[in-house]
Amino acid sequence: MSSDSDHRSIAPIVGPDDPRRFTDSGIPIKEIYDESDLPEALELGHPGEYPFTRGVYSEMYRKQLWTMRQYAGYATAKESNERYRFLIENGSTGLSMAFDLPTQLGLDSDDGRCLGEVGRTGVAIDSIDDMRVAFDRIPLDKVSTSMTINAPAAVLMLLYQLVGEEQGIAPDQLRGTTQNDVLKEYMARGNFIYPPEGSMRLTTDLFAYCRETIPKWNTISISGYHFREKGCSAVQEVAFTLSNGIAYVQAAIDAGLSVDEFAPRLAFFFNGHNNVFQEVAKFRAARRMWAQIMRERFGAKDERSMRLRFHTQTGGVTLTAQQPENNIARVALQGFAAVCGGTQSLHTNGFDEALALPTEDAARIALRTQQIIAAESGAVEAIDPFAGSYFVESLTDEIETRANELIAKVDELGGSVNAIGFITNEIEESAWGYQERYRTKQDIVVGVNEYVTDQLEVPDTLRVDQQSEDEQVARLAAFKADRDQSLIADHLEKIRVTAEGSDNLLPVLREALRDRCTLGEVCAAMRDVFGSYRPEF
Repeated sequence: MSSDSDHRSIAPIVGPDDPRRFTDSGIPIKEIYDESDLPEALELGHPGEYPFTRGVYSEMYRKQLWTMRQYAGYATAKESNERYRFLIENGSTGLSMAFDLPTQLGLDSDDGRCLGEVGRTGVAIDSIDDMRVAFDRIPLDKVSTSMTINAPAAVLMLLYQLVGEEQGIAPDQLRGTTQNDVLKEYMARGNFIYPPEGSMRLTTDLFAYCRETIPKWNTISISGYHFREKGCSAVQEVAFTLSNGIAYVQAAIDAGLSVDEFAPRLAFFFNGHNNVFQEVAKFRAARRMWAQIMRERFGAKDERSMRLRFHTQTGGVTLTAQQPENNIARVALQGFAAVCGGTQSLHTNGFDEALALPTEDAARIALRTQQIIAAESGAVEAIDPFAGSYFVESLTDEIETRANELIAKVDELGGSVNAIGFITNEIEESAWGYQERYRTKQDIVVGVNEYVTDQLEVPDTLRVDQQSEDEQVARLAAFKADRDQSLIADHLEKIRVTAEGSDNLLPVLREALRDRCTLGEVCAAMRDVFGSYRPEF
């Protein structure tokens, strides 16, 4: 159980008739703010300058808009390729690749444990052949691709590199991101393969490999998004995300890397919720905190190492199955907050995603929402438009103070790897608080606990049928039959030997995948050495 002081990061449950108001982080909201609420040592500085409170670049959107991504992928590589090309044709400036559950767990589609899951939550990628089809007629030197993949992140990135080479594109021309944040899987999401030691080895190996081979690649997207989806507050999202960032930086340094060699390619991933003012403050506080952490804790000298560059996705957990068209307004508010907070990349959810993967119409509306924010809202005209606001500056300072308290607690426990149980418990307590505030109508969710209608509104939804899974399994069987089996066995043994030593695993994995080993086979070979993670309950 957490101490009372820890609960400063969680809103109290006070009942709907209590006149007090709080953000979800327990920050009390006054009726009016004035100059007395500004932090005593308020030094905003300039965008693009340490500590980057006002933005990581000097000109921000006046020079270049954020990357407009839409999270997409379902069924087979062919169907996902069609959705990717549809999004590009409609103005998307980056792709965000969704993988199905078997792929996320390092399993091939023909594994008996995957029955009914192939292609359901994203695209099934078993082999280089699938990756080749997924990016057919998409020039990889012209598009930035984000991959929402963690435990097998190195494998998917290497498949992408191999397909790029087939297109005649040198690795140093590839741009994109692998999420590659397995710590949050243990804490919030549950899609892990190996124990933390093996996972961290793969993470730091990927850092080193990209430094030498794919220098424009963002090697990790340290993710608070999933903490917020599980029910944490804004303060907890900042604290636990940055704590995980600290763990990855330390692991890379312990592996022999110099901080300024890898830190400029670190990226972050945050959630966008409905409280516009708290969200703007959250992004500003996180930027300032990370700059200080990198300079003061790790001795970074390169200012690029101190920049917290981040992607935002609007809050999936805020979407409602009831009156689903209300979600269009929610997504617009969340996207606006992310832009005003200085995001580098943005995904806006489809209004139907509480029910199913988004249809083409829902994906188009979500993309148009970003384009309207960019072209019509005025948010891009001035850099850091909320700067100097009594309310927002007060929130920014308070979020920083409270998040630093939580980071200190994680440090006391030995860092994120050792604090998995603490972080998980904190998030679960916050999630319980959310539900109690909804139940008592302290917090209103339109269409759910207030302004409810009896009419059932179910839009047309995207459905992935069993035929897609059957086709993927048959395709994989043909792929596996058309190989030199002795060569496959040699590659898998080489992976095991390398995993037992200290050499970088990625060159060995790359050769195996090029010679037609599958994702499930190479992940299983590493599992033979690293073992499987079993959470303690």
